[in-house]
Amino acid sequence: MRRRSRMLLCFAFLWVLGIAYYMYSGGGSALAAGAGGGAGRKEDWNEIDPIKMKDLHHSNGDEKAQSVETLPPGKVRWRDFNQEAYVGGTMVRSGQDPYARNKFNQVESDKLRMDRAIPDTRHDQVSVACCLAQEGGKRIQPSGATVKFAHSVLVALGSPVQILGADLPTACQDMLWCQRKQWRVDLPATSVVITFHNEARSALLRTVVSVLKKSPPHLIKEIILVDDYSNDPEDGALLGKIEKVRVLRNDRREGLMRSRVRGADAAQAKVLTFLDSHCECNEHWLEPLLERVAEDRTRVVSPIIDVINMDNFQYVGASADLKGGFDWNLVFKWDYMTPEQRRSRQGNPVAPIKTPMIAGGLFVMDKFYFEELGKYDMMMDVWGGENLEISFRVWQCGGSLEIIPCSRVGHVFRKQHPYTFPGGSGTVFARNTRRAAEVWMDEYKNFYYAAVPSARNVPYGNIQSRLELRKKLSCKPFKWYLENVYPELRVPDHQDIAFGALQQGTNCLDTLGHFADGVVGVYECHNAGGNQEWALTKEKSVKHMDLCLTVVDRAPGSLIKLQGCRENDSRQKWEQIEGNSKLRHVGSNLCLDSRTAKNGGLSVEVCSPALSQQWKFSLNLQQ
Repeated sequence: MRRRSRMLLCFAFLWVLGIAYYMYSGGGSALAAGAGGGAGRKEDWNEIDPIKMKDLHHSNGDEKAQSVETLPPGKVRWRDFNQEAYVGGTMVRSGQDPYARNKFNQVESDKLRMDRAIPDTRHDQVSVACCLAQEGGKRIQPSGATVKFAHSVLVALGSPVQILGADLPTACQDMLWCQRKQWRVDLPATSVVITFHNEARSALLRTVVSVLKKSPPHLIKEIILVDDYSNDPEDGALLGKIEKVRVLRNDRREGLMRSRVRGADAAQAKVLTFLDSHCECNEHWLEPLLERVAEDRTRVVSPIIDVINMDNFQYVGASADLKGGFDWNLVFKWDYMTPEQRRSRQGNPVAPIKTPMIAGGLFVMDKFYFEELGKYDMMMDVWGGENLEISFRVWQCGGSLEIIPCSRVGHVFRKQHPYTFPGGSGTVFARNTRRAAEVWMDEYKNFYYAAVPSARNVPYGNIQSRLELRKKLSCKPFKWYLENVYPELRVPDHQDIAFGALQQGTNCLDTLGHFADGVVGVYECHNAGGNQEWALTKEKSVKHMDLCLTVVDRAPGSLIKLQGCRENDSRQKWEQIEGNSKLRHVGSNLCLDSRTAKNGGLSVEVCSPALSQQWKFSLNLQQ
């Protein structure tokens, strides 16, 4: 009875928390919609962040310090900047497409005040999970109803993280790791470099204001805005009136990499912070990053990147269980930590996360190390591939990459690029990626070309200076990187002639979690390997680990099963036909078919042009 009462109290607390969160973040957007900038405006109730109430003394001290600091002529404090005047001239007019300019909903962005309140996302998942999973200091296994209820609360809180059940962290007794952390008092100041091209003024302004509002003033040396030849020079020039903001404007379009290097070269601080132009910094985002770099100048550190919804601009906390990675097509992706990695972090769930790759838009590093390491590849164009290149370079040349859980920064993720690429975005990305692969991947670059054959036809320019840089820095081979930094990335075996996901449209061949004698099916492609990772070998086996696709009965309609691989078993022999677009069973001349996938599993059928028989490996190693 006592246990049930405590659980009910916990549920009640979570329900109130969920309602408060909605009012505070989602509902707050509507309340803030009409607010403008400028001095003397009346504060909304939702502008006060409840998490910061414990820091009021600290915050007031910072603001007091700011208030007595003399500003240079022509400068204003961010609170006195006129948001309405700055944003008003570029707002979407009635009847115009709100997505046309920026590929996100500019109407919703323009409604928000420049210093809107966002939720502190550092511990919302852990606190809810711990409340549900602990009673009187003892771990309990939540019931099905409890898990279902908790899931609904987490959804209401905007958390994409799953309930951990019996695998909860043992450190639930301390749910405020980051809030209670005492950061070093001798942290170095940083120059924040933000590059932009035709960015929505409201999004760019919120990025700048969030840096100033959410950072200790003495840690922000300057904010350098690099305007990469936007159509309207005043997009950046007007922001130059804000305290600590410097504006540089390119006299032609240079792209992200060269623009960032220009900003870094002009920076006066010893530490560089790179941010995209559509971000919002969260509570105490900066101190954890600076502390890691201050302790070791060869560390390149990134915050957890929360999601700002491109449609309604709701701020949603991201999972703390992710690392950056890639497939052999060299496209960045997020990888979940393995269960073993998560368990190893239970004693300190906010410890830095070693990551094979960073997303590239948001990171902090020592300025002199940035220069020693070769800055960016200045022959890369516009955008794309630069995070791949700098991640390889940092790891292979003696540095390290980390994600810092106590640092959170929101980012607007878009489905399309809002600007044009000379020659097309695909060509530019392939050119940049080829440069990274040719310099850093050694013989493993061939797996990239197997995954993206068209890339071989894209010229990538002269890479001699980057090869000389690699030699000068005595960088390690890519084999070392795979073995020591990214062992989770499956490397094709020398016996494989095709490898990776076996795709059919947006679906992929999937074990569905089955083992020996289980059927196989299709599931939406997730690009995370696991149940969707297959190989076609020179022995003509279609393998998943030590299990092979097996035709039990050689008649049309026979189901396919997973069975232990046997070298001379004719039921397990397959070949690619018709330009590697189909898989035919050698013994029966029947083709792998997904038409029965919803009724029990995949089967073999008489070969035909049917779409249900079209299959393509993500890597074909024999073209």
